[in-house]
Amino acid sequence: MVGIKNTAASQVVQQNSPSAVVSWTGTKTRSAAQSAQVASTALSISRSARDAVVVVMFRGSQRPPTVGGISAFSGVGFSRLDSEDDPARRGRYAVGVRQRLAFLKGHGTENDFVLLPDPDGTQVGALAPGLVAAICDRRAGIGADGVLRAVRTACDDDPASVAARGEAEWFMDYRNADGSVSEMCGNGVRVFGRYLVDHRGVDPAVPLPVATRGGTKVLTFDGSAVSVDMGVPELLGETKVSVGHRSWPAVHVSMGNPHAVAFVDSLADAGRLVEPPGHDHGEYPDGVNVEFVVRRGERHVAMRVHERGSGETRSCGTGACAVMVAAALADGADPQQPSGTTYQVDVPGGRLDVTWSTPDRLVLTGPAVLVADGTLDTGRLRAGSTGS
Repeated sequence: MVGIKNTAASQVVQQNSPSAVVSWTGTKTRSAAQSAQVASTALSISRSARDAVVVVMFRGSQRPPTVGGISAFSGVGFSRLDSEDDPARRGRYAVGVRQRLAFLKGHGTENDFVLLPDPDGTQVGALAPGLVAAICDRRAGIGADGVLRAVRTACDDDPASVAARGEAEWFMDYRNADGSVSEMCGNGVRVFGRYLVDHRGVDPAVPLPVATRGGTKVLTFDGSAVSVDMGVPELLGETKVSVGHRSWPAVHVSMGNPHAVAFVDSLADAGRLVEPPGHDHGEYPDGVNVEFVVRRGERHVAMRVHERGSGETRSCGTGACAVMVAAALADGADPQQPSGTTYQVDVPGGRLDVTWSTPDRLVLTGPAVLVADGTLDTGRLRAGSTGS
C-alpha cells in the first residue's frame, strides 16, 4: 500500500501506476500487484513535493523491489513490522522517505532548540508537525524545546515572512516541541541571531532585524550576550490559573504570544507542571504560557514556566518579559512612562535581564550559545512519528 498525505500526489501515483495499492484521505484502498515502478513513482513525487509523506507497505515478508538489481528504495529507510498489534500488518515492511537535514543545536539559558538551515526554502521545506515532534523527542530524537527553521524572507511564503520583505532578510519559522506553530520565542530568536552571525556572515556590530510571526525583532550583540527588542507589551487584564485544587489570580500579558503571570509564595507551589495549568479556554482558545513568579529582591524575581506546546522549560524569553511587565506594574510603574528600569529574572537555566525603556520598547538580554552541529537522518527517527 502506498499511502500519500497529499491528494494531488496521490492522484499522480494512481495515474502513473494504476496497478498500485494506493490509499489517500477520503479514498478507498485499491489492491493490485506491487511493482518497482510504483515505488519509484511514489518516491519521486514525495521528493519533489516536500509536503507529501510516503509510506510503502509490502505484502507478506517480501523485501523491497529492485530495478536492475538496485533497490528502488536506495536512500530510504525501512523496517519490518513484526511488533505490530494488527496481525494484517505484522511481517510487512514499512518504508519511509529519508531526508538528510543539516542542523545545529543551541540554547539560551538552557531553553534549547534545533535549528534547521533552509536559506532558499528548498533544503527543509514544509515542516510536518510529526517531524518536529520527533526531532524534539529527548529519547528518540535530538531533543529540544522547539525547532527554528532559518529561511530568507524572499524564499518563504508565510504571510509574516512576506510582510517583512524589505525590512528583514531572514525569517524565523518557529515550532513548539509538539509541532504546533508559534508566533515568537525570545530565547529562540537570540539563538537564531547567534547562528546568523556565526554561520551566515552577519555583522554583529550592526543591529539585525529578524522576521517572526510576532513581528520583526531587532537584535544587537555584545560578546556572548544577545539583546532583542521585544516591542510593545500588551496588558490585557486579569485572569486566573490553577494547578490541581489550587488557583491564583494572574496578569494577562501578550508579547506577540499569550502569557498568564501568577505570583506565588513558592515556586514549588506549581507542582511538577507535567500537565498544562488550568486556564480560561474562552480567553485562551489556543492555549497559554503560564509563569509562576516569586520575589527575590528589589527588581529581582524568579520564575518557572509551562510553555504551551512544549511543557515546562528551563527558560522562556517572552515569559521573562511578561513577568517583568507584571512585576513592574505591581511595583507602581506607569506603562506610559516606564522609565527604563531593568529587572533581573532568574530562570532554572540561568539569568535574563529585561529593560522596559519606553512604552513600545522592551529589551530582553541574555546569553545565546550554539553547542553542536551535524546531519539528521529523518529515516532513523521513531517509526510512525514523522507524519502530520
